Amino acid sequence: MSYYWTSKTLKNQRRPKNRGPSLLLMVLALALLAGIVVLGFSCRSSSPATGSSRSGTEAKAIAAVIEPPAEPDNVFTWTIGNGDTLSAIFDRFELSRNAMYQILSSDEALLALDVLRPGHVLTFTLDEESRALSEMELFVHPGKRIIYRRVNDSGFEYEEIILPGIWDQELLQGEINGSFYLSAIAAGLTEGETATITDLFKDQLNFAREIRAGDRFQVIRSRQFVEGEMTGQSRVEGVRIFRRNHLHSAFLFEDGNYYDHKGESLVRAFLRYPTQQRYRVSSSFNPARRHPITGRVSPHNGVDFAMPTGTPVLSTGDGIVTRVLNHPFAGKYIEIQHGGQYLTRYLHLHRHLVRRGQRVKRGERIALSGNTGRSTGPHLHFELHINGRPVNPLTAKIPMASSVPRDKMALFNRRVGDLVALMEPSDEQVARSVSSEARPDSI
Repeated sequence: MSYYWTSKTLKNQRRPKNRGPSLLLMVLALALLAGIVVLGFSCRSSSPATGSSRSGTEAKAIAAVIEPPAEPDNVFTWTIGNGDTLSAIFDRFELSRNAMYQILSSDEALLALDVLRPGHVLTFTLDEESRALSEMELFVHPGKRIIYRRVNDSGFEYEEIILPGIWDQELLQGEINGSFYLSAIAAGLTEGETATITDLFKDQLNFAREIRAGDRFQVIRSRQFVEGEMTGQSRVEGVRIFRRNHLHSAFLFEDGNYYDHKGESLVRAFLRYPTQQRYRVSSSFNPARRHPITGRVSPHNGVDFAMPTGTPVLSTGDGIVTRVLNHPFAGKYIEIQHGGQYLTRYLHLHRHLVRRGQRVKRGERIALSGNTGRSTGPHLHFELHINGRPVNPLTAKIPMASSVPRDKMALFNRRVGDLVALMEPSDEQVARSVSSEARPDSI
């Protein structure tokens, strides 16, 4: 340190006019002093463990700066961007296409890799000796990861890691000026949440014609956080729209369905079966099933119905078509989102009859059954997912009733009371509107 202090001091001093021998001697002295300092530091750094612990720590810190630890050359990541495909990413890193198809085979039960979205992250791990792909991880968000691990030369298995996290509630509200859509977005709701709300009230409220400037809305939204980081997952738990002397309400209950404040269902009942005629179940829902072709444990997240190719397939509920794709193992398939909680899939189809983004009704014909993809014979594979989890579609609780069961009304009323308490601001206009709930024309 003395060397740097001396240098700085000399630099700031007024230089003498005579730059003769005295200046030369001073420079030589500084050089000698610098050599002594560096030599002494080097000796302390290389001293045995019996020396000063501070000197050893300093030496390691300097070494780490000079030679940082090398990154493992068998692990690398890729963040999905617009236009990226799995095959293009494999080609970029010169990974085996055979390994890609093995992973897709494992993913048939999830279909998580069929729609890669910007922001998703893929992490590849190679075997250090063979340099073959041994593991691939798909990071969807902090609460969801999927790991595909090689089990032998011919295949992978997957592990889905879902963390519950913490769901924080918040109130979003505003006055409608212009359209409800723009007003909701301005209040902080996402496009998906706004679409969920308009879909909930589609049978009782025409947003284009009946909403007027000055009408108000309140929304209780919950967002998921994992270790303090938002996952991007959210759900609408309660909605009130005040339209002059009318109140339109929707509250999410424990069964995953939305009801108004009186307990009347806002979601139309579902069909239990995706066909007009009942067909034989050739393979039941079984999370621990062994695949009939590969022999490995491969969860069967739906029910297979044996039926002739060309049998009409029906949507089991109202919803929006979110996928119309052709998978190498699932074949031609369709996915439909029904509100915020329910999702259905129809696999191994012969022909699609709908397009992505199309709204469909319960009982509407959406496809013809077939035998595409990896299949042992003509059949329809039908899946039902509730809150992101596959369930048995033949036994799961789905909206079949038109109102909250009588023995659940007390619990439902407490739930509504809790949500309304979060909605109640010190706004006299809203308070007056709440009193209209008792009027016959309030809905």
